Amino acid sequence: MSSRGRSLAYTSSPLLASKTPVWRSKFIVAAIAVGFLALAGRAAWIQVFANEFFQKQGEVRFARTLELPANRGRIFDRNGLLLATSVPAPSIWAIPEDVERDPAKLKRLAALLEMPLPELEKKLEDEDKNFVWLKRQIDEDAAKQITALDIKGIYQRKEYKRQYPESEAAAHVVGFTNVEDIGQEGMELAFNKELAGRAGSRRVIKDRLGRVVEDVGEQVKPVDGRDLQLSIDSKVQFFAYQKLRDAVIEHKAKAGSVVVLDAMTGEVLALANYPSYVPNKRQNLSGAQLRNRALTDTFEPGSTMKPFIAALALEKGMVTPETTIQTAPGRLTIGGSTISDAHPHGALTVNQVIQKSSNVGTVKLAMQMQPREMWEMYSHVGFGQKPQVPFPGAVSGRLRAHKTWRPIEQATMSYGYGLSTSLFQLARAYTVFARDGELVPATMMKAADNVAGVRLMEPKTAQDVRHMLHLATINGGTAPKAQTMGYSVGGKTGTAHKQEGKGYADKKYRGFFVGIAPVDKPRIVVAVMIDEPSGGKYFGGDVAAPVFSSTVQQTLRMLGVQPDMNVKPQIVVNAVEESF
Repeated sequence: MSSRGRSLAYTSSPLLASKTPVWRSKFIVAAIAVGFLALAGRAAWIQVFANEFFQKQGEVRFARTLELPANRGRIFDRNGLLLATSVPAPSIWAIPEDVERDPAKLKRLAALLEMPLPELEKKLEDEDKNFVWLKRQIDEDAAKQITALDIKGIYQRKEYKRQYPESEAAAHVVGFTNVEDIGQEGMELAFNKELAGRAGSRRVIKDRLGRVVEDVGEQVKPVDGRDLQLSIDSKVQFFAYQKLRDAVIEHKAKAGSVVVLDAMTGEVLALANYPSYVPNKRQNLSGAQLRNRALTDTFEPGSTMKPFIAALALEKGMVTPETTIQTAPGRLTIGGSTISDAHPHGALTVNQVIQKSSNVGTVKLAMQMQPREMWEMYSHVGFGQKPQVPFPGAVSGRLRAHKTWRPIEQATMSYGYGLSTSLFQLARAYTVFARDGELVPATMMKAADNVAGVRLMEPKTAQDVRHMLHLATINGGTAPKAQTMGYSVGGKTGTAHKQEGKGYADKKYRGFFVGIAPVDKPRIVVAVMIDEPSGGKYFGGDVAAPVFSSTVQQTLRMLGVQPDMNVKPQIVVNAVEESF
């Protein structure tokens, strides 16, 4: 078409030929300008005047505060041997949507993580997740092998886990931490704040794969936890645990406990329970294994209370060690209830009352006293009061107010029924005899020197009672099996029916023995309890005294205490049966 033809067509179109109003073009230009101004204003508002919200949203998506963990403090025994320490233990995590689904690699990964392949696949099946733990705290060797697999989407995080070199022998003392390194039992729990220290922090920018691309802000350095040195001697602890375990198994008992105290310093040299557990392997544990029975279990202490009655009678000047008490015909009726001895003994000196564990003789001494005097003696040595040691779950036992005692209750309390105590309390109470009348405060921390005790009786009284305790371990006493090669010992057996409901079980007992060594210059107090022996023997002199004997000998040798006996002890096979 020619140019003329196009010109005619243009002029003949009514739409094209109409005149456009000037305001319309101006309006369009103005609208465009306003739009640009609005965009510029919005941009200025977002980037300059009100950018906090958007910066926060950006930080939520990309900025992270990384915790810089503090090294948890170590726990040592008194000689500097490790009881607990932290070792590197990488943790494995994944971004499910990014994980490479190579069947062979995933099968190998599952094997290294010690989990079934279906369990691993279940953890990875949700591809909407951008983080999932596969396993916390694995061995470094396994972590290196996982790195070598080079599976896309699988990552590692450096963490630490606790190791316990003494394993089950010291488990109830040291305790353990959880996967977050927080104390759960024992000293790990009691001193968690000191051991844990204070974590630091680091502010970073991460990409979507979790990789750090930039540091922002200042780094706060972590403060490492404080090391802890206990009074425990790991060698004494292990030996005491081993002998206790053997006794529980031999006598087919339900459980057992042993406590070893340094009479000079009040330090706890050993505290063991059986059954126990391995702190690093806590799967399928029962409460019976976790329970620190020496501190949490209470029982009626039976005949182990008799020396305190003898001491009170001596202290008050009521008797001398050679004062004769008539125990014939071997039974005594008070308030309609009859108290009996295992065998009639006739006339006994106060020494012999303790040696042969006569209930009748002890009750005759006790009934010459005011209930308040007995209560004060028991209370002063720590019965009915919570032990001042930092163990979670330590109990106070039960000692009722003396004003509520009836005559028969005063009588039974003299030989250990009607009150309750823990083995730890019982061991500490006997320090009053070991320290010539001073009660020593017990401690779980290593002490630098001998500690001052609280005087409760005259030195002569305590020495007289020590002689009575020694008589109980030789020919004619209830615990000849407590004798120890090379060392003189003294102690008291106890055998008590177990409470069941509102009464006592006929064939369930606790056998215990608590004693001191050497007799003339005591260095240690050892208390042993065997719970519910069912192998045919149940008297404390049969089931608990042999554990005492072995533990005393090993402990004194380790402490460098010179033997005070040059002859072998004469072990009496048939001991005098104790009354209970």
